[in-house]
Amino acid sequence: MRQAELYPAEKGHIGSDESGKGDVFGPLVGGAVYLPDGQESVLAELGVKDSKRTSDNRCRELAEVIKRGYKHAVVAIGPERYNALYEKFRNLNRLLAWAHARAIENILAEVPARLAITDQFGDERFVLNALLEKGRAIELVQQPRAEEDMAVAAASILARAEFLKRLYFLSKDLGVDLPKGASAMVEEAGVRLVRLHGPGILEKAAKTHFKTTARVLAAAG
Repeated sequence: MRQAELYPAEKGHIGSDESGKGDVFGPLVGGAVYLPDGQESVLAELGVKDSKRTSDNRCRELAEVIKRGYKHAVVAIGPERYNALYEKFRNLNRLLAWAHARAIENILAEVPARLAITDQFGDERFVLNALLEKGRAIELVQQPRAEEDMAVAAASILARAEFLKRLYFLSKDLGVDLPKGASAMVEEAGVRLVRLHGPGILEKAAKTHFKTTARVLAAAG
């Protein structure tokens, strides 16, 4: 039996979410999970909820459990690729849609799902058009607080765990501890990074359309 036949389309749905959108350093990561009907209580018992309400260590632990038990996809867009795509799209919502669509598309390659749920981050046509470019047709529901849906919550856990892993290794590679978010600590780390490697390093480490970039370059001299 082919994998795609294990979960009939009418008996489950895909949830997708992203991580790294508000973080200056590190990638943007899109995650998607296919949840068969009747599995919501299983994830709830595991403690799966929106990654914003889950500690980093717990995110990592839960991500491994989710990966073992469910069809999933993770699409990581590193800073260099992110900056190139942002230059192309000139619109963060379009870039987010691209990440969501790629993750959903990867699951559709294995499971003939007909419903996907995402958070409401912009015009749903952005996601649908990105999928249609690849010949994928699916009903898409965008809703506020989509993380209340268990498939979306699981996707948010996967995306966050991947973001944390990649930020950690990026820090190790560059020799500077790169904090999450967009705080004063982030700017201080950016200044250290530029003084150590030169201004061009921001293209490889940061989302350069953030206003933080200009402040870092000014402070680094």
